Order: sequence, then C-alpha cells, then structure tokens
Amino acid sequence: MSKLKVWNHRKPLEKTANALRAGALTIGFIGGSITDARSRHNWPEPVIAWFVQHYPQVRFKVENAAIGATGSELAVFRAERDLIDRGCHLVFIDYAVNDGEEPSDKRMRTREGLLRKLLQNDQCDTVLVYTFSQAFYREMMQDQVPASIAEFEQLAEHYRLGSIWMGLYAIEEVRKGLMRWEEWLPDGLHPTERGSLSYAQSVIAFLDKELREGSSIQGQIETHKLNEPLHNGHWAQAYAYPFEKVKLDGPWVIRRWPHLEWIDQVLETAAVGAKLAFTFRGRGLSLGFDFGKTSAEFRYRIDHGTWATTERDRPSWCGDDGWYRIYNIVDDLIAGDHSIELEVIHGDRPECMGTNFRLALIGVIV
Repeated sequence: MSKLKVWNHRKPLEKTANALRAGALTIGFIGGSITDARSRHNWPEPVIAWFVQHYPQVRFKVENAAIGATGSELAVFRAERDLIDRGCHLVFIDYAVNDGEEPSDKRMRTREGLLRKLLQNDQCDTVLVYTFSQAFYREMMQDQVPASIAEFEQLAEHYRLGSIWMGLYAIEEVRKGLMRWEEWLPDGLHPTERGSLSYAQSVIAFLDKELREGSSIQGQIETHKLNEPLHNGHWAQAYAYPFEKVKLDGPWVIRRWPHLEWIDQVLETAAVGAKLAFTFRGRGLSLGFDFGKTSAEFRYRIDHGTWATTERDRPSWCGDDGWYRIYNIVDDLIAGDHSIELEVIHGDRPECMGTNFRLALIGVIV
C-alpha cells in the first residue's frame, strides 16, 4: 500500500457550504485537457452530477474554464475574466501535469500568482487537484512525489488549501485490480470515460467529507487573512494590456473573435513585415495567441536591445489554429517602464505553413 496521500483536508469549504445553504452555487474549473469540458466525459462531469443529485434544492452554475495544452502562466491572466468575475464559490485547479515541463521557479511564481488572485478577496474556496502523466509513474511507484505536485503542495500548505491527488487514487485502483490501465489511460495522459470517473470519485469523496464533517476538521473558522507570499516574484498583479494602446505599422485589425470562446478579441495581420510597438510598466511580458500550423513567427526586442526570433514547435496534434498558446517574452526586467518592438515573419521552416499573426493577449507581469 502506498504511503502517499490522496486527500489533504486543510480548511473547511466555507464559501461552498454557505452557497449551498443559500440555494445557489457556482463551481469553477481551470486546467488543461484532462479538465477541459469539450470532451464531455472528463472528471468535472460526474462531480457536477454528484452536486445536482445530492442538493436538488440548489441551483448550480458551472464555469469550466479549462483549456487543453495550457498552463498556469495563461491562467494568471484569465482568472478575473473566467472565474472571479463570474462569481465562483468553489474553484478546482488542475495544472500539475501541464506545468510539468516549465522551470520550477517559473511555475511556482505563476501558480502562486493565480492562487493569490483567487484568494485575495476571500470570495471562493480553492481546491488543488493533481492528475497523472506517464512522466510521474516511476516516482509514484517508489512512493515519491513528483516535483510538480510537491511544489503545489508547498503552496497548499502555505495557504491552507485542500488538495486531491486524483492520479494516485486512480493508480491505486489499478493496483487493486479494480480498473485496467487501458481502461484508465490508454495514451499515458488523457483518461477514458472510466478513468475520468475514477478521478471524479476521488473528488466526490473529498467533497462528501468536507461538506459533512468540514467544520470539525479545523474547528472554528478563522478570520480571513492572506498569508505573505512564498515567492516575491509571484504574478498576482499581472494584467492584460489593451490593444488600443499599441502602435501599429502595416495592415492590422482588431477583430471580435468568434473561433475560441476564451478569446474576446485578437489583434490580427497576415502580412510579413507588419510591426507593432508599445511601452509598458512592469518587469515582464507574455503574449498569448490563437496559434497553429499556419501561424507566423516574429522577432522582437526589448528596450531597443538585441533582436530575438521565435521558433515555436508545432506538434503533430496541433491544427492550423485553435490553440490558445502563451509565449513568455521576459520576466526578469528591473521593475519600471519598458518598450517592445515586434515584427511579423514567416519562420522559414517547413512546419511554418502560414503567416497568420493572431495576438489574443498582451500580458504584463508586475
């Protein structure tokens, strides 16, 4: 039997319980493809069904903001629009897998920024969930915690957030002979309907205990006070810079974007040599795109320095467009006023099949 823990109950789900008593609960989800609602069978669906069945007198609203192939870096900039402004009482965060290839220091700063955005107004309960990828297998078989999950647990302990290791629950089912591996995870990452149900069962067990016994776990609920950050470089103050302030050179247009529900507008061109420039106050910059195989590359420079050129990969599963992809320009500037100049290029590689430059987000890191 594994010595690792599936469930960590750290703080009662006060906002959730109050909303259930009041008769209306908004549930939010944010994460990657394992949580994305578009498959229609991922783990949030049985969790939602459990709520509806067990609280028939309550009106439920669901804000599933998960997007496949995205991580906490993009989530920091989406938190207000897709979770906070929509009045979520309970939010589940799933980025243990999708942040796995990011440098440790960076993912800790983006994750803490996301958590502090959600926690700063004390409006919602936040629960961390950890799914599984094949990269975690060897460590888990040796009763070790993969770094991406261990780092999330540091944040969970610091902010007293409940956490659920869904991937551990599922692998224990396999160990017990209750589920075959191919029933769970045939590609090593994306669960089948049976695997999603296993993930959901671990969450439902957590919720059932919390909502029946939560007050006895921690005793009296404390007055809200947001802890000091673990990382001074967290991204909690990151914000979106308006397209209207960007200086443009060439055939550009700001379009309302009907192709991805997570994107309101894009700043678009397909012209090689089109340029843009703007100044910003902060210490870093990330750009988000509607990206795909027909996307342009670009070159840029910060504060009139040396030009850098992007060479973004285009995996086999990537379509012509439709991937809300973020690209970090810089995160280590001296805080203050800075400038960027950018020029659209083709990319000059066989996998670069177009020149569509569809900028969905200018994210300033403060």
